[in-house]
Amino acid sequence: MFFGAHISIAGGLVKAPLNAAALGCEVFQFFSRSPQGGPAPVITPEIAETFQRSCAEHSLQQWVIHAPYYINFASNEERTRKNSARLIREELERGTLLGAAYVMFHPGSAREVGETEAERFVIDGIKNVLDGYNGSTKLLIEISAGAGMVIGSKFEHLAALLAGVDHPELGICFDTAHAFASGYDLRTPQAVDATFAEFDRIVGLSKLKISHCNDSKVDLGERKDRHEHLGKGFIGLTGFKAIVNHPALAHMNLYLETDPEGVAEDLKQLHIFHA
Repeated sequence: MFFGAHISIAGGLVKAPLNAAALGCEVFQFFSRSPQGGPAPVITPEIAETFQRSCAEHSLQQWVIHAPYYINFASNEERTRKNSARLIREELERGTLLGAAYVMFHPGSAREVGETEAERFVIDGIKNVLDGYNGSTKLLIEISAGAGMVIGSKFEHLAALLAGVDHPELGICFDTAHAFASGYDLRTPQAVDATFAEFDRIVGLSKLKISHCNDSKVDLGERKDRHEHLGKGFIGLTGFKAIVNHPALAHMNLYLETDPEGVAEDLKQLHIFHA
């Protein structure tokens, strides 16, 4: 298990590995484009080579891309669904150029069409993304906090999406704050055991590839996406210590998405737990 954080690409993509190393990351996450919209910066062969060389020079073990926030595979507008699929495919191809292990994304909200139709739209959209794709970067569905009828807040929802797409390399990105807000307890070793045993039974731990590592500003089951620094939220340090040391989760790298001010302390805390 390695630890890292979400890193800014201010100043260009090639700055991300340098910023990650300076923070003490072993792994890092980044946006390859603005998460709010606009054209993606071009990845030239020179940029790709510099980026990957920098990752190697700083002994970074893994890097992953978070897809833009405006993706919505469940929209009632076909144009939005098609553009979402196009953008995710682009992110996978950009990730392949940069040597990224994964692209993770939020599938979208069922508010406009209802859960049944939304699930069908999401499955069809992911199939379109992966049709003919042969790059090295893999696709992950991120568990949601359940706010605004966002798809994927329950393990059963994730299992249904995986089964519907039926692609061997499609996986799951866990998020501690999202899962907790969705009703999955992570506050004690016993709760962590129970939650990941349930995940294994319904989804399968083999599909669990990475996790965002965030405490929660909201209490269990409140269905709001509010990240907090480790130990300052409702999950607490005991829960994160249990996650870091859980033998069934040793394969799962952790990515902090907490505010830049204080993220270094969060990283130190994870290393203390892992010592």
